[in-house]
Amino acid sequence: MEHLEEKLAHLIRTVDDLSDVVAAQATEIDRLTRRVAMLMQREATREADNTGGVVLGDERPPHY
Repeated sequence: MEHLEEKLAHLIRTVDDLSDVVAAQATEIDRLTRRVAMLMQREATREADNTGGVVLGDERPPHY
């Protein structure tokens, strides 16, 4: 019986540790999701303003 109690205590501790990891990952995912949304909004604004300044490979530079 003691062996089962030790095993159960170990499993409970492992579940608690994993729960903490999952909570931290959820927080990080939320933070990264907000940053991606901010960057997408910034890029959409830049495209709307037409100030992207990106030269595509098939376009000639302005000095030609």
